[in-house]
Amino acid sequence: MEPVEIVEDGLLLRPWRAEDADAVHRACQDPDIQRWTTVPRPYRPEHAVAFVTTLSATAWADGTGAPFAVCDAATGELLASCGLVSVDQALDSGEVGYWTAPWARGRGVAVRATRAMARWAFDALKLRRLTWQAEIGNHASRLVALRAGFRVEGELRLAHPAEGGRPEGWIGSLLPAELAAPGDPVPYGPDTLQARRAAVFGRPQPVLFATAGDTELRLRALEERDLAEVTHTCQDEQTVRWTTVPHPYRPEHAESFLRDLVRPAWARGTAVTFAVAEPDDRWVASVDLRIPPGTPLVADVGFMTAPHARGRGYLPAALTAVCAWGFTTLGLARVEWRANVGNTASRRAAEKAGFTVEGTLRGGVQHRGERQDVWVGGLLPEDLA
Repeated sequence: MEPVEIVEDGLLLRPWRAEDADAVHRACQDPDIQRWTTVPRPYRPEHAVAFVTTLSATAWADGTGAPFAVCDAATGELLASCGLVSVDQALDSGEVGYWTAPWARGRGVAVRATRAMARWAFDALKLRRLTWQAEIGNHASRLVALRAGFRVEGELRLAHPAEGGRPEGWIGSLLPAELAAPGDPVPYGPDTLQARRAAVFGRPQPVLFATAGDTELRLRALEERDLAEVTHTCQDEQTVRWTTVPHPYRPEHAESFLRDLVRPAWARGTAVTFAVAEPDDRWVASVDLRIPPGTPLVADVGFMTAPHARGRGYLPAALTAVCAWGFTTLGLARVEWRANVGNTASRRAAEKAGFTVEGTLRGGVQHRGERQDVWVGGLLPEDLA
């Protein structure tokens, strides 16, 4: 495959040159590039030299890839890397890969480059499909793919996960008819729900604060050091009675909860679990905010409190802080609460936080082998005013 140059939308996409090595080395010191891609760590000058000379030239010559340096068309400054990281000629399909240098972010470079490269791949190479994949949690890459026109279609286990990263990835595809024309508006702009949530879930979980009486509570990510307290609470008879935690509850259940549910949910952007901690940072409660995929503006909330911390007003304060964060940061329009009829402690906490109990769902839940009635309530942003 013969190397080519592409000029579109203020960008020049060209084959890599030996003189690009210094800029590539500087860009690949960026923590995000090292976190979300498979570049060597630590990234040394010799890695950059090999990439811009041997590796890129071999991909072009063998027809196995089409790596482009993305430059400013006016100044020639290196801005990004974008191209086909693999080409399957039997399927007429190619996989897209990209990164943006830290000094060029926030300018739509990756989106413009991906669109331009895709247009060339469809027109010149006659590919019938482009695919994209990224580790679950790489919301910046996902947002670029969506803005470039890719349809994110599911998840798959990655063949080459980044060192220390998750083994699961998102996958998407783009067909020729779905590619926007040059100059067409870019979807999922900064004010959209997708962009707002990508900015939230693409970063570490924030810390919130709440006050219950004279006690300042810290709401942070659940950690391994909390699991002994979580296990003790989940062995409490009231927790077993009113929740669906496994019974008998063992330490490995808490470990699995953190490893297989809490952390993957934050990476996917589908839920967040806040550990509620006293001033000495001891875990005293948890508040979960879950966002079902079919209703992105409505979340449901769940919570539990350590036996020794009940009756201190911790949960209403923490619940109010979490819901306020959900409304202002995630753009939620409604938060729903449910509890089995008779769970008056949960109902009191919800009502103190501003929830309105809206009714009873008869036989609304399967609980410990039986259908039980459920109270349901809702909280709207204006209820917190």
